[in-house]
Amino acid sequence: MANTPSGRTEFTSTRGRIGLVPSLGELERAVMEVLWAADGPQTAREVQEALAHRDLATTTVLTVLGRLERKQLVTRTRDGRAHHYQPVASREDHVAELMRDALDAAPDRGAALARFLGSIPDDERAALRDLLG
Repeated sequence: MANTPSGRTEFTSTRGRIGLVPSLGELERAVMEVLWAADGPQTAREVQEALAHRDLATTTVLTVLGRLERKQLVTRTRDGRAHHYQPVASREDHVAELMRDALDAAPDRGAALARFLGSIPDDERAALRDLLG
């Protein structure tokens, strides 16, 4: 695991290392959930509408999207006057990297894995066995 001077850790997808995984604030996570659930790129207005229950100003949503873009978690493309945002990686890739970061932080990876396996339900443990072959 490589840490940058800003404290961010290297991000990898299932296809290899592709960037950095910064920590997400609660509102950033909510915006990412909207983008991950969307069928395609979203405008700030569409994200705002999806989070209508939070009563957010468009400027707030734009600020969060800008932060996510600087953290390299979303890309922005221009379409006429509007910008569209989409995640760089899937939710599953992001979660896998968070799990890897947690495992990398453990001084004894084997013990951490054993504790993790002991903490998950039997059906998830069986799914892991199936994935491992």
